[in-house]
Amino acid sequence: LESVIESYELAFRMQSELPRVLSLSKETAKTQQAYGVDAGPTDNFGRMCLLARRFSERGVRFVQASHSYRWDQHDGLKAGHQQNALEVDVPIAGLLKDLKRRGVLDETLVLWASEFGRTPVAESKDGRDHNPYGYTIWMAGGGARPGITYGATDEFGYRAIENKLEIHDMHATMLHLLGMDHERMTYFFDGRDMRLTDVHGHVIREVVA
Repeated sequence: LESVIESYELAFRMQSELPRVLSLSKETAKTQQAYGVDAGPTDNFGRMCLLARRFSERGVRFVQASHSYRWDQHDGLKAGHQQNALEVDVPIAGLLKDLKRRGVLDETLVLWASEFGRTPVAESKDGRDHNPYGYTIWMAGGGARPGITYGATDEFGYRAIENKLEIHDMHATMLHLLGMDHERMTYFFDGRDMRLTDVHGHVIREVVA
């Protein structure tokens, strides 16, 4: 009963705080401009990135800002990806610069990722198919080593061949940067050991500052 009461009290505190967090009226015009707020194609994602910073500075530990689902382009890739880049480049730069200016980038891990990349060959006239074998993920801040590239694909950009990373490795490294040892989070359930990295993965020390 006490747990139920606590959950309702937490929900009330969140509901009462949320309107103040969601309001951008206290943000300066310069800050909003840096994120691309009210600037056509960057407005939507710019608001998400600015809200992500506001959530983080108010104690929300994990924030996800999702761009549109138009990256899965089996046709019209060039025009579509150009538009996608136009929508996200300014907000991402605004977020990273804002976190650094406020002195919190070093303690805030920013990750940009998707579930897969695109093949280096055409699927249709101007589209690409899914490619889970080689694609880019980047991290900034939060103890990640800046200014480096880790790993490489083959000459066609199809398959990772150098310093190949699995998603479990990324998760293990992210948890390490957040101060958690993924191997110590193992527990026995339903007949086998389990943890957030599914008893796989290694911390990639080369990307840790």
